[in-house]
Amino acid sequence: MPTPRTDASTAEPTTGPPLTAPRMSGHQKLVLALLLGSQFMIAVDFSILNVALPVVGEGLGFSLAGLQWIATSFALAAAGFTLLFGRVADLIGRKNLFVGGMAVLGLSSVLGGLATSPEVLLTARVLQGLATAAVTPAGLALLTTAFKEGPLRERALGLNGALMSAGFTAGAILGGLLTDLLSWRWAFFINVPVAALVVILAPSVITDSRPEKRPKLDVPGAVAVTGGLLLLVLGLTRAGEAGWTRPATLATLAAGAVLLVAFVRIEQRAAAPLVPIRVLKRRSVVWGNTAGLIAFATETSLVFLLTLYLQEVLGRSALATGLAFGVLGAGTVVGGVLGGRAVGRFGSRRAIVLGGTVQAAATLSLVALGTSGAWIWLLLAATFVGGVGNMLMIVGFMVTATSGLPDEEQGRATGLATMTQQVGIALGIPVMSAVVTARTGAAHGPEAVLSGVSTAILVNSALVLAGAALAGYFLAGGARRRKNG
Repeated sequence: MPTPRTDASTAEPTTGPPLTAPRMSGHQKLVLALLLGSQFMIAVDFSILNVALPVVGEGLGFSLAGLQWIATSFALAAAGFTLLFGRVADLIGRKNLFVGGMAVLGLSSVLGGLATSPEVLLTARVLQGLATAAVTPAGLALLTTAFKEGPLRERALGLNGALMSAGFTAGAILGGLLTDLLSWRWAFFINVPVAALVVILAPSVITDSRPEKRPKLDVPGAVAVTGGLLLLVLGLTRAGEAGWTRPATLATLAAGAVLLVAFVRIEQRAAAPLVPIRVLKRRSVVWGNTAGLIAFATETSLVFLLTLYLQEVLGRSALATGLAFGVLGAGTVVGGVLGGRAVGRFGSRRAIVLGGTVQAAATLSLVALGTSGAWIWLLLAATFVGGVGNMLMIVGFMVTATSGLPDEEQGRATGLATMTQQVGIALGIPVMSAVVTARTGAAHGPEAVLSGVSTAILVNSALVLAGAALAGYFLAGGARRRKNG
């Protein structure tokens, strides 16, 4: 009699004698190292220029208002095209898209490093964003199909999450070091040898299967979701800069929402939908991605808030700020290593709830920060613990959002998960920036900044706790339905 299959996203741990943990083969370890190395580099690219923006602007003649477009142009392309490329990976082969994306990333990094004008640099950043939108879901799909559902996949996703989060932190540290010791241009050039190595090794190391039949690409759905996400991220960026009540901000957000609603309607009627409605209706997909969105939005925006605190309240340098976040990076690495084990022992739903609760508690403690330099110790301790909790939540999200689906739909699932990650990164900072601005008003000085940061930290903590609780509740409801049915 066949054993009923249980959805790993909500499965509870089983009791009984411990089983021998499966081990990765040598080839699997090589595949894992190659994929994780590329994902780490992608993560570094998100933050490596952040601490160097004033230096880049001065060197190339950016206006003060134009500086943010160095980051925004990358985020727009990465978030807007991720879901589309996730489906393209299923159609043309994940390995082909992965290798092609890495090649574009390497070439665009050369272009950025050699840039002599704002236009050339922004072009390079858009190309880097497009390459990220291709490489991230393709690489994640290759990872999930290389390891079957179970302990090995959970371990691989845990390591992937740890390196992704550590990459954001490493980017800030590397950006400060390279800018101070060499030049901001090395923030681009450092990508080139890594990209070249992946392009050379990947074709012989990674195996990939092509679909027997190549369905037509859902062009109307692709246009609707890409346009909707681009407008949404652009509207959120404008909201963080100019406020949420400006007509241009509201119009951009409304247009993005209309296109995303249209995308759902298109998918209901499409013969070969970009994302089938049956996938969008899965509790594991919906609530797993909700947890992931909140996890990425809150942690990346917390880094922004603490950057304000360290530089505007404590007067630390950009390099010292980047080094302080090394402790957060260590926490995420620990959380990533523990994440796969936590999911295997407790189930991904409980890992999400546990991680979110730990992150929320650690974040809440930061409300106590003051204007004395001695408070740096609280910041370091809280960001380490919060980083562990955030990574437990992220690993739980990735396992939940990609489980229970066949290999041929992993590109769709990982495309959705990657889109969630990119939108969360783009969403968090504008929202928290708006909270700080609303609290401080026209006031200036360390006390005013501290007041705004403390209020935003309180909101940040509440969002994490609410997101983890809601995801845990609804995922538990799905598990009960399957058990009773």
